[in-house]
Amino acid sequence: MAEKQYRTKRVTAAETALLRQLNDLFAEAFDDPSTYRDAPPSDEYLERALAKDDLVVVVALAGGEVVGGLVAYELAKLEREWSEIYIYDLAVAEPHRRRGIATRLIDHLRDIARVRGAWVIYVQADYGDEPAIRLYTKLGAREDVMHFDIRP
Repeated sequence: MAEKQYRTKRVTAAETALLRQLNDLFAEAFDDPSTYRDAPPSDEYLERALAKDDLVVVVALAGGEVVGGLVAYELAKLEREWSEIYIYDLAVAEPHRRRGIATRLIDHLRDIARVRGAWVIYVQADYGDEPAIRLYTKLGAREDVMHFDIRP
């Protein structure tokens, strides 16, 4: 059987259907259907969000099917004219894992980051998520930090 061909692309405001497929993938990959499926946003909301320059959504496609993706945010810094890019969500559908898709997604984001003059891309991994820790260790330098959620 032939190896599947994958391609990555940035999702535009006109491609809300791709983002909906990605949210379905996130629901499965993160075992969190309530967050990603219970109250789906309107197409208008998604179009406005995707039109923002500081939101970056990249998907991996096999044919027309979303098999992986990431959501990242560019954060403008004020100490210099540069930015940081934070990967908020990244997942690959289980049948497509271990084929370099996550690395390709991050490479696509790296290209975007270089064009924008970002000085770093950063991401968090949960303790015990060994596949994510291996991937991110391969691609970058580890920093041990504490994370706090502060409710508004």
